[in-house]
Amino acid sequence: MIGLTALMTAVALVPLVTHQVAATFTTRLTNLDVPGGRIVMTVAVLSALTVVTFLSNRGRPTSLTLAIVGALTGAGLGWGLPVSGRAVLFVLAVGVAAPFVGGLLAILMSRLLMLLARGRRLRQWHRAGFAVQCLAYAANDGQKMLAIFMIALGFEDAPLPVCLIVAALFGVGAMYGLPRAGRALSREIIASRPLHGVTAELSSGTAVIGCAAIGVPVSMTQTIAGALIGAGVAESTAKVRWHAATKIVLAWTLTLPVSGLLAAAAALIVRGVIA
Repeated sequence: MIGLTALMTAVALVPLVTHQVAATFTTRLTNLDVPGGRIVMTVAVLSALTVVTFLSNRGRPTSLTLAIVGALTGAGLGWGLPVSGRAVLFVLAVGVAAPFVGGLLAILMSRLLMLLARGRRLRQWHRAGFAVQCLAYAANDGQKMLAIFMIALGFEDAPLPVCLIVAALFGVGAMYGLPRAGRALSREIIASRPLHGVTAELSSGTAVIGCAAIGVPVSMTQTIAGALIGAGVAESTAKVRWHAATKIVLAWTLTLPVSGLLAAAAALIVRGVIA
């Protein structure tokens, strides 16, 4: 409960300092501050959730960030809005790089922790890693919901009452989703030990915060997976269950194009009905 409270607190307060990731969803990929923008956002969110739910129910944890980026792009094109190809490509390039950055950081972090985090010291590093993860979720994942409120209520900043609502909703989602995703990643990719978990916390959190600092939404799930692979490789490549990792990567590969196509088709249908 303490951990969940800390996570929700970060999600509520960090957007008061920076909400660049939310702005990327609302204005940089395609401008949703236009007539029909709310409908486009609704179509995109529903399409993204459909794809993510389908894959998750089949035991393939995927990226909601990838799904939303694909769905926003598809829905925008289907509705006839101008979509920034440069912004979409930049977000995708950083998104692809994030798991590799997380993996490289994990290799370095794993070796550092082997030297410094012996016995009880590992618990202290775990606390630091959890704090970094909370900040990363607040600067990245929580801002997807903030973007939805921005469009729905028509504001550009991050008022505290809305941030509190986002934090509450994020907390409910975290109670349901994070344990399932964590178990799937830690059991399928490697036989995770405490050192692997702490390494992945610190490495993935650092990578995601760096991406959020330049306003690029990335997938925490992908970055954690990359960090877990890096933590395993730091000991031996045999530690990584490459077959399971390949299945997860395949799910990621399908997420963006399927979300985009589904959202584009849905936007075309809705636009045709309304018109």
